[in-house]
Amino acid sequence: MPMSHTNNNAPRRILVVDDNATIHEDIRKILCPARTGTELLEAEAELFGSDAKLKQATPQEFKIDSAFQGAEGLAMAEAALKRGEPYALAFVDVRMPPGWDGIETIRRIWQVNPELQIVICTAYSDHSWEDITMQLGHSDNFVILKKPFDNIEVLQLAHALSRKWELAREAGLQMSHLNEMVRQQTAELRAVNESLHAEIRRREVTELELQGSEHRFALAFMASAIPMGIMHASTRTYLEVNESFTRLVGRERTEVVGKTSNEMKLLARPEDCDSAMEALRRLGRVRDFTCRILTNSEEIRETLVSLEPVVLGEEACILVAMLDVTEQRKLESQLRQSQKMDAIGQLAAGVAHDFNNLLTIIHGHASLQMARSAKDDQLSHSLTQVKLAADRAATLTRQLLAFSRKQVMQPHPLSMNESIERAHAMLKRLLGETITLDCVCGQNLPLVWADENSIDQVIMNLAVNARDAMPNGGILQIATAAVNLSKEDVSRHPDARPGSFVRLSVVDNGCGMDTAVINRIFEPFFTTKAPGKGTGLGLSTVYGIVKQHEGWVEVESAPGLGTKFHIFFEVTQKTRTQSHETAMFTLAEGESRTQKETVLVVEDEAVLREFVTTILQQQGYVVLHASDGLEALQVCQQTVAKIDLLLTDMVMPNGMSGAKLATQMLARRKGLKVLYTSGYSQELMENSGQLIVGTNFLPKPFDVNKLLKAVRRCLEAEAPNPLKTTGLTGVNA
Repeated sequence: MPMSHTNNNAPRRILVVDDNATIHEDIRKILCPARTGTELLEAEAELFGSDAKLKQATPQEFKIDSAFQGAEGLAMAEAALKRGEPYALAFVDVRMPPGWDGIETIRRIWQVNPELQIVICTAYSDHSWEDITMQLGHSDNFVILKKPFDNIEVLQLAHALSRKWELAREAGLQMSHLNEMVRQQTAELRAVNESLHAEIRRREVTELELQGSEHRFALAFMASAIPMGIMHASTRTYLEVNESFTRLVGRERTEVVGKTSNEMKLLARPEDCDSAMEALRRLGRVRDFTCRILTNSEEIRETLVSLEPVVLGEEACILVAMLDVTEQRKLESQLRQSQKMDAIGQLAAGVAHDFNNLLTIIHGHASLQMARSAKDDQLSHSLTQVKLAADRAATLTRQLLAFSRKQVMQPHPLSMNESIERAHAMLKRLLGETITLDCVCGQNLPLVWADENSIDQVIMNLAVNARDAMPNGGILQIATAAVNLSKEDVSRHPDARPGSFVRLSVVDNGCGMDTAVINRIFEPFFTTKAPGKGTGLGLSTVYGIVKQHEGWVEVESAPGLGTKFHIFFEVTQKTRTQSHETAMFTLAEGESRTQKETVLVVEDEAVLREFVTTILQQQGYVVLHASDGLEALQVCQQTVAKIDLLLTDMVMPNGMSGAKLATQMLARRKGLKVLYTSGYSQELMENSGQLIVGTNFLPKPFDVNKLLKAVRRCLEAEAPNPLKTTGLTGVNA
């Protein structure tokens, strides 16, 4: 390659950086004088000797640019370099307020053009040689010129340093030329080396063929349980696939070999192939690339694809391995949904607990005022509306508690077939004439341990949901069956477990649902119905009831293909003779039958505690009260007289629940009766919410009559044995 040479007769470009315009003018006069060529030669002869005229017939010219601040000088140096007209020399003043000083300016310009020769101009002694070299480093690319400077000295520096710059550039060009020659020779050597390596690789492949490695690889490849294929690297056609691969994609080997993934329409997203190949090119190998496979039956399977480059018979190929994770992803999705529902349930239960306290206060005071204003029709009507609104709100909280699995239940051995038969007539009226009800009850169906009212609610809610999905009519099938699940059967749902179960199925041929809707149907207040057409609590209530019975719900649906709900309840070994009967207590309206008993009321809600205390005192009871369990124990210790009844909330602050308080007081007070009250309580639940006769329970919200009936029932019942473990039961007060 021919080497480029600099033009020695071209004007040498000089940059002057000084905040003093006079300096610019002086340097310009020295280096670019307005005189004839002869005069210039004479000056040069005086400077360089008497032979200058003979040695240089044409005088050297300079082109000077001016900058008055360091930043301006840097910008001009960058622009000149981009134009291919770099400066050879720069005169830089040391002090240039208010911007950079000369040292900072030189440092920045050298970052752009390190070959630039520098003359540092200074009239001060505040920058010593040591200071300058410490900041700029030891370099032969700068000299220091003291002001005021001599014209001959300036001219000498301009000639010498600009010529030095030219020689350095010529040396650089020469070095570039030599480097290019070295690069070419290196490339030729590399090519020869690669050729030798290729020859070595070919010999290694030949040796491997002789050793039978490809045969062993083929045996392992074909016998692998992992779906695998070999793809040509350039054409992307499959050269071979194993049996596991053909089973996964649902195609014969002859349908795969010789074709690409896109030709077979194997990928749900054809662009995934390009993405995987690009990742292979960048990374050298691909691990666990998520890809959706479309089988021959148009079923979508989630897979993790790994790609590994291999060389077979001197051909560049790609080993493709697939891992089917469809079922795993489904389980992960179901688990996330279950965790989300649990979190929502905790929130709903907390809201219901506080709301029930408020409803008890509203309902109770409305009842009191109605009794006092019976002759005022207008006021009685308003109070009646308040009570009705409180009742509706109480129904809403019961639904929230059902969803959050905090409602109080009274389970017993139950026949699912009898529940369906009992609800049949009501379901017919509920569904209307356009929907055909088909009940298919399994024979010899075993019993389940369940709350009868809750199961009726599940059946009704699912029937209503199916009816709304069939606005133009259809068929609703309700079926029961006994099923035995093995370990292999339970993989379809995270809550499923092996054992004997009764399966309740509710199937419709309505509009169906897509995946996005299915993922949210059990969320409270979620509904696809028009505003005002549904509360969004029907299916969430079903979910909570089933979970509280330690069962689970499986849903199958697709748009236009209807919906199937399958609910699983575990079979119980208990018989009907073991079911628990709760003795009913009756009390005539307004009758108290009090005998001046002493009642200890423990309630952390101050307004509710005051309401209960007032009602009981009006009925002639002696009432003690406390705001929590610790205060109640102090009252018990300070009271010498007999305490006949402990009326306590279940959920209270300061670490002592109503159940713990009752346990301690029963140990201290023989014959003490206990009445629990709560909007909900996790501590009420034993064996997932199953209640055992032994202690009374008054659910919130309650009115005056329910409170008085529950108190009398408790006082007139047999006292609990404090040495025997007792559970709870609901009270129909």
